Amino acid sequence: EIFPLMAMLEGRCALEATQRASGDDLAQLRRLHEGLERHAAAQDVDGYYRANHEFHSLVQALAANRWLDRATGDLRRFMRLWRGRQLKLPGRIDASIQEHRALLAAMLGRDAAAAERAMHDHLMAQLTALKLLQQTEEPRRHG
Repeated sequence: EIFPLMAMLEGRCALEATQRASGDDLAQLRRLHEGLERHAAAQDVDGYYRANHEFHSLVQALAANRWLDRATGDLRRFMRLWRGRQLKLPGRIDASIQEHRALLAAMLGRDAAAAERAMHDHLMAQLTALKLLQQTEEPRRHG
């Protein structure tokens, strides 16, 4: 139930961050994304998770909306465990980095609406991956 709310909130963060980000802010996002790329290439789930958290936190901060920041931060604490777990699904890191590439491209292109959609879809893809992971784990628990 929390993922659609987070998708909406983080999508809004991406929209507002895209509208407000300076050139230096976008360069910082690009640097964080390069770390994501390295962790994805190495299939380093833990490193990817940490870099992903930094990237999402920066997008949230760049939105510069204290109410959005508060609501997103509160929900992020509840989601921390699930966000890390979904990365264990085979192929998920590769899909996630593709989603991040689309998000970064939208933000660098100053397309706030596309950034909002990309972030929203990224969060919903996490939910889909988590559900698939749970389905693959279920037979092992009962078998």
